Amino acid sequence: MQEDLFGICPFVTAQKILTGKWTLLILHHLSVKTMRFNELQKKLLNLTQATLTKQLRMMEKNGLIIRTVYNQIPPKVEYSLSELGRQFMPVLSSLEIWGNQYVAFLKSEK
Repeated sequence: MQEDLFGICPFVTAQKILTGKWTLLILHHLSVKTMRFNELQKKLLNLTQATLTKQLRMMEKNGLIIRTVYNQIPPKVEYSLSELGRQFMPVLSSLEIWGNQYVAFLKSEK
């Protein structure tokens, strides 16, 4: 049922595109600067190389990021936000604001 709504319903579409435990964090780091694979892996502790590779491929396929390969030795590959990914930056900012408010809420509950 939900699959039928992909590309039609904005919420189902966004949920599908943003799947993956690391998608939002990768988008956040790439919103700051273009990064190489190892740089991203250092920022995302507890993330295996295989999982990062899978996540980056999915995000590239979905049009959120651009993978640039430089023809040099040793090989150099960089990841950056695509235009579509950059359009997501206000959403990231809103999520940060809301996340900070929720952290404050949690602290007030103690």
